[in-house]
Amino acid sequence: MSENKDPHVAQSGTSVESVKFVYDFTEGNKDLKDLLGGKGANLAEMTNLGLPVPPGFTITTEACKVYLDSGEEPAALRDEVSAHLEALEQRMGKKLGQADDPLLVSVRSGAKFSMPGMMDTVLNIGLSDKSVQGLAEQAGDDRFAWDSYRRLIQMFGKTVLGVDGELFEDALEAAKAAKKVTVDTELEAADLKKLVTKFKKIVKTECGRDFPQDPREQMDLAIKAVFDSWNGDRAKLYRRQERIPHDLGTAVNVCSMVFGNLGPDSGTGVAFTRDPASGHQGVYGDYLQNAQGEDVVAGIRNTVPLAELEQIDKKSYDQLMQIMETLENHYKDLCDIEFTIERGRLWMLQTRVGKRTAGAAFRIATQLVDQGLIDEAEALTRVNGAQLAQLMFPRFDESAKVEQVGRGIAASPGAAVGKAVFDSYTAVKWSRSGEKVILIRRETNPDDLDGMIAAEGILTSRGGKTSHAAVVARGMGKTCVCGAEDLEVDTKRRRMTVPGGHVVEEGDLISIDGSSGKVYLGEVPVVPSPVVEYFEGRMHPGADDADELVEAVHRMMAFADRKRRLRVRANADNAEDALRARRFGAQGIGLCRTEHMFLGDRRELVERLILADTQEEREESLKALLPLQKKDFVELFEAMDGLPVTIRLLDPPLHEFLPDITELSVRVALAESRQEPHENELRLLQAVHRLHEQNPMLGLRGVRLGLVIPGLFTMQVRAIAEAAAERRNAKGDPRAEIMIPLVGTVQELEIVREEADKVIAEVEEATGTRLKLAIGTMIELPRAALTAGQIAEAAEFFSFGTNDLTQTVWGFSRDDVEASFFTAYLEKGIFGVSPFETIDKDGVGSLVKSAAKAGRETRPDLKLGVCGEHGGDPESVHFFHEVGLDYVSCSPFRIPVARLEAGRAAVTSAGSDHR
Repeated sequence: MSENKDPHVAQSGTSVESVKFVYDFTEGNKDLKDLLGGKGANLAEMTNLGLPVPPGFTITTEACKVYLDSGEEPAALRDEVSAHLEALEQRMGKKLGQADDPLLVSVRSGAKFSMPGMMDTVLNIGLSDKSVQGLAEQAGDDRFAWDSYRRLIQMFGKTVLGVDGELFEDALEAAKAAKKVTVDTELEAADLKKLVTKFKKIVKTECGRDFPQDPREQMDLAIKAVFDSWNGDRAKLYRRQERIPHDLGTAVNVCSMVFGNLGPDSGTGVAFTRDPASGHQGVYGDYLQNAQGEDVVAGIRNTVPLAELEQIDKKSYDQLMQIMETLENHYKDLCDIEFTIERGRLWMLQTRVGKRTAGAAFRIATQLVDQGLIDEAEALTRVNGAQLAQLMFPRFDESAKVEQVGRGIAASPGAAVGKAVFDSYTAVKWSRSGEKVILIRRETNPDDLDGMIAAEGILTSRGGKTSHAAVVARGMGKTCVCGAEDLEVDTKRRRMTVPGGHVVEEGDLISIDGSSGKVYLGEVPVVPSPVVEYFEGRMHPGADDADELVEAVHRMMAFADRKRRLRVRANADNAEDALRARRFGAQGIGLCRTEHMFLGDRRELVERLILADTQEEREESLKALLPLQKKDFVELFEAMDGLPVTIRLLDPPLHEFLPDITELSVRVALAESRQEPHENELRLLQAVHRLHEQNPMLGLRGVRLGLVIPGLFTMQVRAIAEAAAERRNAKGDPRAEIMIPLVGTVQELEIVREEADKVIAEVEEATGTRLKLAIGTMIELPRAALTAGQIAEAAEFFSFGTNDLTQTVWGFSRDDVEASFFTAYLEKGIFGVSPFETIDKDGVGSLVKSAAKAGRETRPDLKLGVCGEHGGDPESVHFFHEVGLDYVSCSPFRIPVARLEAGRAAVTSAGSDHR
């Protein structure tokens, strides 16, 4: 295949062998992430920009997919790798693993989406018993050569050969103890040479084979290990957590080694063009002298702030600052950069658009708009509803009486309280039992991922803002404090000693503040987020840090409101919720559940109505309920004056308004045994037995209840009409919409509508007020969705009740299945996410789409909305925009999220249409 053709995938009729599987860094660019992975695409981009990138090549994700599908590498891959390796050797003037002056390479994973630490990396490929001597002579440093060799055996043994990493760690700790030193840099060449011998014995004992001395075998085995790591447990868990597709595969980057462990004039670091925690501009990152890159991200040695590099190596520092500015202007975003300095020479090892906290995301987006690097539409793609939701979480009350016991690096913000646990297994176990936990480690590694997911927050005594714990926590939106050096963490004894000698045992409550880095004993009280106070109207943009964040959120919300097509309404059942929703930006009420108005003191009235034996008893109950309902609606119309209010007529499962059959049976039995009067209880028990249902959710509820109990729905319609007339006569602007629930056939709707129209006409005549009350239905049954064209003949609007629609499409009882088998389904990958959380586009979503289309074919002006919980879910909002709904409705606190996502949906769909 010609290199000028698009070789991203094997097209129909093209054999796998004809696909180009390997690209030199000079051949790709940042737009080829699907093919080259994020790391490979960005290495190519930096190479194209003329930045100092060590030469190398990338094996594509297509090669990985062939390997994962067939269990074998593509037949052409070995020859392609050989050709690129030969070209690399010619460019470098040395051969892989040659004895006198060896070329060494790193083999790194690189998926399309960043998965920090989740897949495998091996450094120093090409070292052997022979070439380590040549490396020592070439570098003029025996210690460096043997340190590099022991690193190779340790990484290769763990990631490629599957040796328990603790065996290597224990041997390293024993070597340091024997030498009476605390850090590995204090081990001398002779110590490291002995350690290499020990490491090779570990490999031989655990694997039954010697550590491979052939450099090409090392490289080939490492490439396969990276491919295999795509389906490793921790990688699959991370993808499920981050909702990354499982079929993407990973690229493999083979890069010539540059060394940061050649002495004090060498080192390695990670830099950010802006602070990933706050979004502020400045010099942010970590640097570690005489180290390789894994030392920084693993957090095994505490770094120095990047700013100190200016005193250590000003030439490299100045060059790095210039490159950082170049990259940020080129990518038009916060960039996360890995670099190495080899004896005073700077090399760029990686760049990517950096993960950031929620607050940083909003600040950076507005900063880039102000700098003219991006426009408002692009800014909306840089933030999301999940981040906004994080900003609405409470924070610690700084005025409370607290006992601070430590302070680390504020790595990922939030206020987290929980019981101290010291390993991931316990974190998961306790979390599943309902306990909130804080995972405490010296430093985390990828094997801790499940515990990090389960914990409320993560606390480490080592590492900085670029350590594994910090990067992964920021990506998950999890509170994290790193590098709290004053805290002595003893994972084996499951305890942490704080300054002053106090010991925190496993199970003790602690609180960590990811915004300040502070660690407290006990539970610290929380206060509302300033972002919530802003939406409530109690906080306005200002000068301090909190108000700066509010200003950024305010601007992004304004961008979204200008761009969005979808309107956002609230699910609210009373005036208090309606007013709060209006402050949060609601444009009406999309769902008022009238059954919630009948709980408490009114429940007895509904019970009497349902159990009434005579018309007289029924009318007496309805007469008592009417003024109560009217008052409810007057208050709602006043709170939402000028905005639509969709009122769903009574839709409870019948058992919610009937006495518990077991309790009633016991009362009757006790009365009989005591020979006490019990005629009323017995009559009630007989009625409850008569109305008892095995599955109330699919029984006498919704429109069925309205048809079976004469006068129930007409009473509610009359209350709505009279309330609207009263509000209109008071110079208000009520905009009521009446929604009939659980309709499965147009005939049900026609009967109820005929009765409702008659009542409305009566109220109009009695009050002398012209009322415009729209009547529609909730689409929550598959049959309603499938016959939407017929139902639209009698409905002026549809509101999709996606909670019930999901239950009936899947055959799930939400109350039961989420607790019984959803966890197993998520772990096995059957669900990427619960269908009750994000709409099932293929099943439930297809019914929504077809019902919307059929309904509008019958009635072109049919108003379409959704009022299930999916109305506030970010991903689902995008789907509803694409389908063409008019509005989404959600709980008041999710309204800002829905507004933001509706704006993002508008700009992303416009971008797709343009492309």
